[in-house]
Amino acid sequence: MKDLLQIDGPRLWASLSEMARIGATAGAGVRRLALTEEDRRGRELFARWCREAGMTVWTDEVGNLFARREGDDAQAAPVLMGSHLDTQPEGGRFDGVYGVLAALEVVRALNDAGARTVKPIEICSWTNEEGARFTPAMLGSAVFTGAMTLADALARTDADGVTLGAALDACGARGTRAVQGVAVDAYFEAHIEQGPILEANGTTIGVVTGGQAIRWFDVKVTGVAAHAGTTPMRYRKDAWFGAAQMSLDIERVMARYAPLGLVTIGQAQIANSSRNTIAANLTFTVDLRHPDDAQLDAMERDLRALCAEVAAARGLGVQIAHCWTSPATPFDAQCVALVAEATQRFGYPHERIVSGAGHDAIHLARYCPSAMVFIPCVDGLSHNEAEDALPEDVTAGANVLLNAVAARAGVRVAADAAADA
Repeated sequence: MKDLLQIDGPRLWASLSEMARIGATAGAGVRRLALTEEDRRGRELFARWCREAGMTVWTDEVGNLFARREGDDAQAAPVLMGSHLDTQPEGGRFDGVYGVLAALEVVRALNDAGARTVKPIEICSWTNEEGARFTPAMLGSAVFTGAMTLADALARTDADGVTLGAALDACGARGTRAVQGVAVDAYFEAHIEQGPILEANGTTIGVVTGGQAIRWFDVKVTGVAAHAGTTPMRYRKDAWFGAAQMSLDIERVMARYAPLGLVTIGQAQIANSSRNTIAANLTFTVDLRHPDDAQLDAMERDLRALCAEVAAARGLGVQIAHCWTSPATPFDAQCVALVAEATQRFGYPHERIVSGAGHDAIHLARYCPSAMVFIPCVDGLSHNEAEDALPEDVTAGANVLLNAVAARAGVRVAADAAADA
């Protein structure tokens, strides 16, 4: 491995630990929602570290935070790395932030080696990747790649009615650089797997070949509010029990698409709820996923049909609103090959894997050549305060990222540059 660049594992781990203190929760997790005070502090820390590494830092109109290390060819499109610093309400220490700080460690390692690259290298921390405060998820990268307009993004509101634009201003994160039309040579993202496959297989590196299709829906069930103590059961039009039956039927029907088809009901809310009032208006979310778009089409048809059937049988109304779609997305074969080659040269156990979660790399893959590096997470847990990763896996993933990016950017170590001179 003499000709392989290597990162400083303890330094990366220390950076992850320091960032985890911003928004730390009592359960050893992190709450750093997009464009909150905690997010502002995380952004400031990351920006300071980037400047200390000799990088130029800026934000664009939707708050995506960039840092640039110049290359020998100033006119070349940059090789971009990134992920996100925002978290779930009760999130972990590695989801997203690992990709951002692994990218920073790539730059630090290049500096340590006295290495230059032909192409510039940039890092981006994307705004509101999680979708925990503003919908949809991966909002910043969606605007960057043209999948969403800037005006639409700025008008999105959180649960308190605060617009993204207002939150950007309050956080001091709204930049002046144009968010769209930026040239990118390639994009690489490191991330924890967020599932149990790599750990179960004893695999250190997941060479990610693409992302599965995702669709989000809001299901609104409408019944009739009535008194809990004076309305006989046979006269009731109870939105809650209707939604409960729909939920169980959704689970049963979607089992036909196992093991690749996945369904999740992550949120449910009764409007104007009261302990002694029959629920009249209830909304719940449905998240459908499958690697095959055609199979996801079939899952959506089943969802709509079974909800309509339950509603009709119970005298309820039902409306299903489609919120968001991310189609199945393959990654660039050459970028994937660079990840695989770096993994093989280090001798890390590895396997090819499709991402089950949505990532900014999915948007970027429709914009420029892209690839991802996965590492295991302990017990497959993510979006959980107990989320964890092993230091040796954190180091391995960053080593792969470093060498894949260096190869794409055209690295020249100090000895090579001296010989050329």
